[in-house]
Amino acid sequence: MAEIIRLEGVRKIYGVGDLVVNALNGVDLQVDAGEYCAIMGASGSGKSTMMNIIGCLDRPSFGEYYLDGVAVATMADDALATIRNQKLGFVFQQFHLLSQLTAVENVMLPMVYAGVKKEERRDRAVEALTKVGLAQRLNNRPNQLSGGQQQRVAIARAIVNRPVMLLADEPTGALDSQTTKEILELFTALNESGITVVMVTHEPEVARITKRVIWFKDGEVMHSNMAPGDVGMAVMV
Repeated sequence: MAEIIRLEGVRKIYGVGDLVVNALNGVDLQVDAGEYCAIMGASGSGKSTMMNIIGCLDRPSFGEYYLDGVAVATMADDALATIRNQKLGFVFQQFHLLSQLTAVENVMLPMVYAGVKKEERRDRAVEALTKVGLAQRLNNRPNQLSGGQQQRVAIARAIVNRPVMLLADEPTGALDSQTTKEILELFTALNESGITVVMVTHEPEVARITKRVIWFKDGEVMHSNMAPGDVGMAVMV
């Protein structure tokens, strides 16, 4: 199976002199197309730094990162922004919707930066919102939507450019238990449709619905292929 993520000896260093922090310390990792992975670890373990690097929001200090076969670690900023827009979709704990725009306008926005023709944007935005169950909420603004509905808009926005991978950072952290269940079912359905999903979470019950858990500790990968059912044991170690 084709790989989507390959990291070789990735290190991320912050600070200088006596204040140096090794946020990532020689990470080797591969994620294949179609996988559904959770990245876990205690606070300060390196999982958020890892997410920023694989999302092309930050660069490694040393090492190589290949995204869908393309070496991106040393790309120029403009080229990196382009590949991020074309290949990645992002979902965050806070939905980051623009309050003055409707649901369909929020979903159309990434296509402006991707150069999608104006006449095509609305059709694709409607298609994405329909896929996440919001066909009847196209013209609602964020303050007219529940938290779960806002997250669905954010997911539609993340998939509208047809990325090769969806990155989710604590996507259910601001939601109640029933809405969390519904959002996780949506992620599972998107993965089953062929989208690679990588999710950062600190919640074992969220990680258990994925197919593979990658466990970080002290800036290193302690387990790269943990079964979701073993998460509880890792939390206690």
